[in-house]
Amino acid sequence: MSGTITKIDELVLSGTKDGKITITTISEPYGAGSESVASIGISLQAGTEEPDWKVHIPKENIDAVIAALQEAKKTL
Repeated sequence: MSGTITKIDELVLSGTKDGKITITTISEPYGAGSESVASIGISLQAGTEEPDWKVHIPKENIDAVIAALQEAKKTL
């Protein structure tokens, strides 16, 4: 992955001893000219270099993903 990573926030991952959720933006994540994305990383332990899981969300999909997560929250 290339591009500039900008940290937005880091949250405690509920239900873990020291896990975290990291939210960043990444410019040109797939090489020169590729669209920037929001990235959500899940780390089950502190001190890891790379998250155990991550997802990249294009700007055009962020509002729909937020709406879907709000609906998912209602069912929990």
